[in-house]
Amino acid sequence: MKSYFLGGGKTGMARRLAWDEPSLTLTCAPAQKQTERCHPDETRPLTVREYARIQTFPDDWEFTGPISSQYKQIGNAVPVNLAHAVGRSLVRLLNTLDAVAIKSKSRANAKSATSPVVRPKLRELAIAE
Repeated sequence: MKSYFLGGGKTGMARRLAWDEPSLTLTCAPAQKQTERCHPDETRPLTVREYARIQTFPDDWEFTGPISSQYKQIGNAVPVNLAHAVGRSLVRLLNTLDAVAIKSKSRANAKSATSPVVRPKLRELAIAE
């Protein structure tokens, strides 16, 4: 009852999200005691689609199973935008490591004139923007 008047980030049975602040951590069971996430303006829990948007799932992403299973899928997920950023960072790191390895091999091959320098192609991993 009083949680309706609480601002985002405050404690209560239902924790109301704020429009202009980061979201609270999403749990697998949003309508349980001490884990309920409340809509910023309306006195109701978040829908599955609202939950998915907070985790940056595309609007056309489909979740399967009963509602409780859908909340669990979203609550257990790494936010899509975070996973994308981590993936891109790993690709950059692997490409840098490949470039360093190629440079070292070409230096070693240049010192031993007995074998020709063979440069393998850098790994190019495509990640859709």
